[in-house]
Amino acid sequence: MKTQALVSSALAAALSLGLVAQAQAADSNKEKCFGIAKAGQNDCATGSHSCAGQSKADKDAGEWKYVAKGSCEKEGGTTKPVAKK
Repeated sequence: MKTQALVSSALAAALSLGLVAQAQAADSNKEKCFGIAKAGQNDCATGSHSCAGQSKADKDAGEWKYVAKGSCEKEGGTTKPVAKK
């Protein structure tokens, strides 16, 4: 019984590593774009909150979304975070 659980855990870990590698490959065509996210539509945590979807205002310079590589500036954003004053 213990051996079966160990084998199942090892198989699950190996499969999840493959999925992570695929996700990273897909993300290589994306970049973070600051200042374009609408309220509640940011992609990840910032200094003011800990999760995606928690931005409070449209186009907050500290919030970001993933966009297709090379399209950030066309959408009015920047690929570099704005320095805090």
